[in-house]
Amino acid sequence: QVQLVESGGGLVQPGGSLTLSCAASGSIFSIDAMAWSRPAPGNERELVAVATGGGTTNYADSVKGRFTISRDNDNKTVSLKMTSLKPEDTAVYYCNANIRTGRWNYPKNHWGQGTQVTVSS
Repeated sequence: QVQLVESGGGLVQPGGSLTLSCAASGSIFSIDAMAWSRPAPGNERELVAVATGGGTTNYADSVKGRFTISRDNDNKTVSLKMTSLKPEDTAVYYCNANIRTGRWNYPKNHWGQGTQVTVSS
């Protein structure tokens, strides 16, 4: 059983900062990519930021220069530091990770329950 638990959401004023955290636990052999997503128009999810197992990071154009993703492989956590927040950043942010539960298992995508971020004055 694998669990992802997010924390750090809340209410922040425009221009403010917030850091989200996500911790993976359970039967984990290794973790490939870890990422943060949020809902997008059309009932899809927008990939906000991703950090690969090799350390490469990528960001949605809408958050480049404002958000920073980082991961701690020893503690199986990933964080998203959000700065210069805008009202349009308001959303439920979901953590997801590609996790192997055994050496010979294919990685499976797991999702957290989400954490609400509200940017408002």
